[in-house]
Amino acid sequence: MAEFPFDEESVLEAARQATGLSDFAGESFREGLRVLLETYEKTADFNEKGRKRNWRRLVQLLSTRLRVQAAFARHPEIREREIRRPLYLTGLPRTGTSALFNLLGADPAARPLLLWEAIFPDPLEDLPEGELDPRYLAIKQQYDRMREKNPDFNKIHFASADTPEECVLLQAHTFCDVQMGIEVMMEPYASWFQAQDLHAPYAYYQDLLKLLDWQRPGERWLLKSPAHLWAVDVLTERFPDACLIFTHRNPLDAIASACSLTDALMAARENHDPKRLGPLVLEYYARSLERGLAARDAGDPARFFDVDYRAFLTDPFAAAKGIYDHFALPMPDNVEQALQAHVAAHPQGKHGRHEYSLQEFGLDADTVRTRLAGYIDRFALPCDP
Repeated sequence: MAEFPFDEESVLEAARQATGLSDFAGESFREGLRVLLETYEKTADFNEKGRKRNWRRLVQLLSTRLRVQAAFARHPEIREREIRRPLYLTGLPRTGTSALFNLLGADPAARPLLLWEAIFPDPLEDLPEGELDPRYLAIKQQYDRMREKNPDFNKIHFASADTPEECVLLQAHTFCDVQMGIEVMMEPYASWFQAQDLHAPYAYYQDLLKLLDWQRPGERWLLKSPAHLWAVDVLTERFPDACLIFTHRNPLDAIASACSLTDALMAARENHDPKRLGPLVLEYYARSLERGLAARDAGDPARFFDVDYRAFLTDPFAAAKGIYDHFALPMPDNVEQALQAHVAAHPQGKHGRHEYSLQEFGLDADTVRTRLAGYIDRFALPCDP
């Protein structure tokens, strides 16, 4: 047996041993966990380091579920909290969502999800008031080391303990989501996930937001993930007053960049072939777009707003102002100053230029244009290399 076996009882028992707890909040997560473990064992082809890292990550996710459930048992009033009028960003990946997310997060009224708390959403109840959570310090040191060891990844996606981060880190605790973005490119998890009803996972995700809001409340939650395209209908059902921003970019650039990011995340696989990756990435994101836009068309148009990547690059503040105007969000002088200061401090390419092409991932421009023709026409997107 492998030292880090991808079997259900192994990871469940390791989480129980790590926490001294046993209530995982029902059984709904188990099917996704089993399919994920099967995928890791049969098709992920992890090297020794990758196997160890992913096994420990699963144990950590399960341990967090146990601690979250214990927190709700101690404080059942948390579930009575309301997440009012959250602001969501979604769209194809690599379309400026992160840059826009960080800009909107500069508003003092915004409450973005931070990376460290997305990994550890459960409270540390015996922490003395005013003292930094040691888990935050550990994540900070971990990401500092990662940036030093792999500075090129900063060009693709800069991350630190304190930066706003995608909701996928929270949703991973449901085991019915996109996980780290590579699992949905591997079978059987890829097909299984796309066939799932996402109501139960989003109910758990909503509870996690309530838990974080109880610990560190904010005026207006700011959240983002391309993965929300799979559940626009469920998201707007769970948060009836949510405001959704769709970002758009030349899909030749967006898909090539998404391939490059996915490729970087697959570094721990033994026999990974980048040439086989492109068609998988294109089809996965094309389907997510189709589902997200169909759900959008069935909803209230006033709840949605579009941001073109070209316009955002030309004038980031004007793009933000358009969002505020559309959703009637207040922008007093201090907010405008904060946003303008963020724009000045974060020019494009601050962390280096990210280089990529479709060809290195087995794609060409005509294939992308054909698969995304409806999307390109709908939003009048440029589609030249």
